[in-house]
Amino acid sequence: MDDLVTPLKEAVDRWDALGWARPLVAVVSGSGLAVDLGERIHGPISLEYLLPFPCHPVEGHPHEAEVLQPLSGRPVLYYRGRLHSYQGYSAYETVFPIRLAALLGAKVLIMTNATGGLRPEQKPGDLCLIRDHINLTGLNPLRGQLPAEWGPRFPDMGAAYDPGLRSLAKELAGELAIPLTEGVYAGLAGPSYETPAEVRMLQSLGCDITGMSTVLEILAAHPMGLRCLALSMISNPACGLTDAPVVHADVLAAGQAAAASVQRLLGALLTHPELV
Repeated sequence: MDDLVTPLKEAVDRWDALGWARPLVAVVSGSGLAVDLGERIHGPISLEYLLPFPCHPVEGHPHEAEVLQPLSGRPVLYYRGRLHSYQGYSAYETVFPIRLAALLGAKVLIMTNATGGLRPEQKPGDLCLIRDHINLTGLNPLRGQLPAEWGPRFPDMGAAYDPGLRSLAKELAGELAIPLTEGVYAGLAGPSYETPAEVRMLQSLGCDITGMSTVLEILAAHPMGLRCLALSMISNPACGLTDAPVVHADVLAAGQAAAASVQRLLGALLTHPELV
């Protein structure tokens, strides 16, 4: 395994060379969900400035980084778009931006993603908090000899999706009249969508939603002490629940349709005094 520590230290140095404020919160937007969340005080810059490897484009992911200053006054590192293992990245590369956020001082990680709904009652545009996940990617960014400061060798994942943040999100969603459920997320490698047989398997395992991101990021962030919250937008019924094929353009369209609700809920979270 190549050196994991030096590239991250160099990325921290590149950040500080910009003169940017160090963040207390990091936000990662999912497919088609790069909404405006506050006043920009730094950036944007290409994510490639911070990465020690090339950044491959994916439609719906601008791959930009910027710093926001919500009304709370807490600097927010906003990643517009994320990296996916299906792009050819290793598990360590996929979570590089998350570990960078932790090393910069972030205490809270908020992520959004677009997911396939595994339950017949779910509709495109519905919002669902992840309360737990099943990692079916075959990858784990905790493998190998990691530095002790990145967290315990065998981290407990019982509260990886922070119960306090989930409770706060549900409270704010109720105040904003935004329907919000909770569910178990099945993380798959992609980039192909699930087959009908795979969907039936995931349902039998107790999963409510499925997607191609998030689990590796949580596995990296939680041991480093970040309180994590993940908000999923149902972009489509999973394969086999309807006769319609699943296409990426529909995922992006669903994200645009749900953008206003995502923006309002994240905006309320980022300005809430109990977030950090």
